[in-house]
Amino acid sequence: MRKKWQAKLREVKQELRRRMHAPVPDQGAYLGSVVAGHIQYYGVPRNGRAISAFRLAVIKLWRKMLARRSHKHHLTRERMQRLATRWLPPVRICHPYPSQRFGVRT
Repeated sequence: MRKKWQAKLREVKQELRRRMHAPVPDQGAYLGSVVAGHIQYYGVPRNGRAISAFRLAVIKLWRKMLARRSHKHHLTRERMQRLATRWLPPVRICHPYPSQRFGVRT
């Protein structure tokens, strides 16, 4: 799974590099869909820390790319936190435990 995680982050970094000068709402919508897909796929019980780590890594990449857009303007942590809260979905567990999902009595 580590190889998949790193490969996806490399792909996101490359795409952010390509979209570096696009408007922030466009970047936020793209990253929101990436994080939402990751949460929906890997959102199984007891995997919350890994999902949080992926979301945090995406935030760090996004902050790095936004900081590279200008030499004059500094991007504060508070502003980045507001952007992440607005555009990236919160971490949550989407799938139930297998005992609940397969606990059907016939």
